[in-house]
Amino acid sequence: MNLSSFMYWARLYKLLIQGSIRSRMQYKFNFILASVLAALIQIADFLMVAIVLNKFGAIKGWTLYEVGYLFAVMTLSKTIYRTFASDVHHLERYLVNGELDQLLIRPVPVMLALMSQNFRIMLGELLQGGFVLGWAISGMMRQGQVDWMVVPLSMFVILTGAVILFSIGLATATVGFWITRITELQNITEDAARTAAQYPLVLYPNWLKSILLFAIPVGFVNYVPSLYILRDQAGAWVLLVVALAAIICLGLSLWFWRYGLTKYQSTGS
Repeated sequence: MNLSSFMYWARLYKLLIQGSIRSRMQYKFNFILASVLAALIQIADFLMVAIVLNKFGAIKGWTLYEVGYLFAVMTLSKTIYRTFASDVHHLERYLVNGELDQLLIRPVPVMLALMSQNFRIMLGELLQGGFVLGWAISGMMRQGQVDWMVVPLSMFVILTGAVILFSIGLATATVGFWITRITELQNITEDAARTAAQYPLVLYPNWLKSILLFAIPVGFVNYVPSLYILRDQAGAWVLLVVALAAIICLGLSLWFWRYGLTKYQSTGS
């Protein structure tokens, strides 16, 4: 794809998103309520861990600020992924109801059409994740653990993390072309794995750690880069590994998606 083609599809995607936003903002109260509730749920999850860490000081050497950093990076990466590709996670509905057929006949790539459906502005998660990230970074700066470079590095990690989470979500959704019902699989590959990786992987046995690094690589979203950014336990090459992991995951998931589309059978409804 050359630059002019990329710019064309980017402008088209922007127009499709604008239309999706206008349709969702017809119900402003629902949008505000959903944003507030989502933020409260996220805050409650972190507060449970914060209470434990506040009492015991640290878990296997990881402080409250460090755990907060892992939690915030994962939250913000997920927020970016679900904002720009919400309905990738909800592909099951399209398969069961036959709605994917409508996207197949549109004069745009199916992935582009799917990503622009029901565009979600996840304001609650964005504010909550940003607050926890700022709190964690400022706390570690006061202690002299990190310097100002942690900010641009964190932005880089959040973006690569969003790509990795999108890739995992897309690969999981693609399995639906064979089994149709993918909710239970998503509970494992997206929800459970992401929740586990919100905390240091040193908490888990080696077999589970290996799964979270290689089978479902959510560990590359926050834990692996944090070893360098927060603890200086490895060189800057770790960030290159994370970037390569994101590129490889994206390439494999897109290839799997294109292959899965060739196996799609309409419901006929």
